[in-house]
Amino acid sequence: MDTIASLFSFITTPVSWVIVQFHAVYGKIFGPDTGWAWGLSIVSLVILIRICLIPLFVKQIKATRAMQTLQPEMKKIQERYKNDKQRQSEEMMKLYKESGTNPLSSCLPILAQSPFFFALYHVLNGIATGTTIGVINESLLASARKAHIFGAPLAAKFTDGSAKVEALGASLTDVRVVTAVMIVLMSGSQFYTQRQLMTKNVDTTVKTPFMQQQKMLMYVFPVMFAVFGINFPVGVLVYWLTTNVWTMGQQMYVIRNNPTPGSKAQAAYLERLTSHVTHHGKTRRRSEKTIVKAIVGKGRDRNEFERSFINALTKAGLVAQADGTVVKGEAQDVAQTEDGVTAAGAAKRQQPKRQSKAQRQSGGPKAAGDSTSAVSDSSVSDSPVSDSPASAETTSLEKSDEPQDAKPTAQQAPKSGSNGRSRAQSGQRKGGPQRPKSPSKK
Repeated sequence: MDTIASLFSFITTPVSWVIVQFHAVYGKIFGPDTGWAWGLSIVSLVILIRICLIPLFVKQIKATRAMQTLQPEMKKIQERYKNDKQRQSEEMMKLYKESGTNPLSSCLPILAQSPFFFALYHVLNGIATGTTIGVINESLLASARKAHIFGAPLAAKFTDGSAKVEALGASLTDVRVVTAVMIVLMSGSQFYTQRQLMTKNVDTTVKTPFMQQQKMLMYVFPVMFAVFGINFPVGVLVYWLTTNVWTMGQQMYVIRNNPTPGSKAQAAYLERLTSHVTHHGKTRRRSEKTIVKAIVGKGRDRNEFERSFINALTKAGLVAQADGTVVKGEAQDVAQTEDGVTAAGAAKRQQPKRQSKAQRQSGGPKAAGDSTSAVSDSSVSDSPVSDSPASAETTSLEKSDEPQDAKPTAQQAPKSGSNGRSRAQSGQRKGGPQRPKSPSKK
């Protein structure tokens, strides 16, 4: 044990110094020999360490999401090179390099926190064995051995015998009850943290093996904490319970304000953002602008929750901009709809097409202003037509009010054929339905 303690001496001394400094502050409030003074010193140490690890936690979130995004590509590589492990590893490393993702980044907070955990463990073990360690001298050691948390000494363990517990000035029942409750709380907080990550902050549109691994860890980690927890001193249990509660609160904040795209948490966040933006008419916080900017930049690659958000803004007369801001817009402003077409374009397509001359003369639907020409056309097609110049002139005048093609005048009308009828009067039209032929003049 001394050899292991010497290996962690580079971190044991700073950890013990921080605990002593916090103890000096809390000792003036609660008394130097109380469990509150020493227990709050450990809690303050945890909070200080976790604040320093926030940048690593942010990097962990980004790495975890990047790994979730790469899961489909990783699965393809595994299937393609399932018989060549070396080539599979090379392709995996190439994929990580191209995407700028490091699989170990998701473990950075745990790895960075491990030295502090071992240092605190050896400090508390020194208190239990009556050995000075770091900057904890004889007087501080005696004060720490007197400190009890709910009747359990800081250095007592669940597996300790009655003789050792009595030497620390406590009863075996108190130690077993306190340590059992703390182990249950520690495992329960770990389980809840992992569960909310799986149920609320996972992209439900992508089914990957990564989700199965996370689900397995959700049950494995609490069991591991329970098994190892019975060998931890009370002070270490205070440390782990505090860090688990911190992680749970930190995770809840991240899920609420920066959810994973495609997850249930994103749907709830976008509903709140829609209500907020439509009420104020703009994005007010930087985080909101960042989310809106990312959604606008996706274009047609938006998921169903993001499309619903854009459509809700459009219905409220608002338009999301590329810089993340939201401005008021008119009905004809460019606003992306579900099918990727602008609202103005959709309105234009709904206008009825203008009918051609052949359609109007074939008896199709006509505007109210064309009723006169419809009657004229009907009378021409259903009655015998004279081959006199006056008849040709009348026919051309009746058709001259049509809006598209210029009609020949009486002087320019083509001469009638052998039957005394022109091509226009016979009802024949290029590319259109044919008129019934009028009976020939006898």
